[in-house]
Amino acid sequence: MIRPDLCLDYANTRYWRGQAVPTETLKAPADLAAWAKASKAPTAREFETALGLRETIHRLFDAQAQAKAPAARDLDALNAALASAPTRKTLKRGREGYEWDVDMKSGTALSLLAPVLWSAGDLLAGPKLDKVRRCANPECLFLFLDDSRAGKRRWCSMASCGNRAKAKRHYHKGRED
Repeated sequence: MIRPDLCLDYANTRYWRGQAVPTETLKAPADLAAWAKASKAPTAREFETALGLRETIHRLFDAQAQAKAPAARDLDALNAALASAPTRKTLKRGREGYEWDVDMKSGTALSLLAPVLWSAGDLLAGPKLDKVRRCANPECLFLFLDDSRAGKRRWCSMASCGNRAKAKRHYHKGRED
């Protein structure tokens, strides 16, 4: 089964997007292969395509998190990638149940990213779309699914951005006293 937030995990391979220089984890084709757990890396051109798709996915869900309409070109780009990606035809038994069988040996960007693309399509068309959030830290902007009971999660994680916000409030409160 493809996790509904796999596409958000992929979009978040570039993080601290609110800073002047975001942190990039996919610096080379081999990094993409490692992230996708593939045995063969894509070509340099396919790698650039994969990074472009990552940014498309990020823009689509970032717009959703801000209750804005996504750009039509981004939805068109996702649809074009989905049309060119391997299709979901065969299931196989995996470690945690059944999963879609994708030919990862080819190493092409679209075969590596097929599960990510399917996740993006399923999330956009599914019931969890209204749970997509963006971290409230203006330097972070990490995307996540808010599965909290109240549905009011603000931070990518309390250990990271939530704790920073608490510390900042505490510092400013102490300065006021």
